[in-house]
Amino acid sequence: MRYVQITRDNLDQVHICCALGAKQYEQAVREKKHWLRERMEDGLTFYRLDDRAKVFIEYLPAEKAWVPIEAPNYMYINCLWVSGRHKDSGHGRQLLNKCKEDAMALGMDGIVHLVSKKKLPYLSDKRYFEHMGFTIVDQADPYFELAVLKWNDQAVMPTFGCSVKDAFSVNNGITVYYTAQCPFAVGIIEDLEKVASEQGMDFASHRLNTREEARKAPSVWTTFCMLYNGKFITHEIMSPNKFEKLLLSLSKESS
Repeated sequence: MRYVQITRDNLDQVHICCALGAKQYEQAVREKKHWLRERMEDGLTFYRLDDRAKVFIEYLPAEKAWVPIEAPNYMYINCLWVSGRHKDSGHGRQLLNKCKEDAMALGMDGIVHLVSKKKLPYLSDKRYFEHMGFTIVDQADPYFELAVLKWNDQAVMPTFGCSVKDAFSVNNGITVYYTAQCPFAVGIIEDLEKVASEQGMDFASHRLNTREEARKAPSVWTTFCMLYNGKFITHEIMSPNKFEKLLLSLSKESS
């Protein structure tokens, strides 16, 4: 089965895998496509399996990535997703090879990707990337790690930006930072705000609309991060029911 490259020319006519089949996220998918179109001007590349499935890779030069990392002349993988019946079929390796081929053709020194210390929703499992030759070169609280595949021994070693390790929020209650990079993040904000209101919890959301804003975010995971009274609590884009349970737990802890 072949892969399709999504470009500015065909972006409006094809599906992009994210939120596939979820009608409640149609507007969020349109915003994701708009975000992709603008990032393609920065060199973003998007390949997906030629099938109605969540099998794709999205990457761009690290200097243009919406994350607080320092990785000059590296390619940054925004997302690699292989799900459902296509798992364990070699698609992850093939999509990574496409990224590597493009990075090498551009004279880059390697690839960087954000992973987690343990298997968590929305984050890549580091064991798979270590199996593919990546090494962990930096960490950021509470569980983020920077995985690197480097083929130029003389190249600088990528790191997380210093601002991540010093960042915090002074807001009380729940504060969410997010981008349009993931339609699930865009599509869930109103529901979370409604739940917080019903629970009497202060709620503030901040959409990161530029790369500069994203690089100054209080978390290395800028797609979606949630803080409580200024402290990071999760990167997970959770359902309203799960969020309600979280709020109840936080309320008990503070009482």
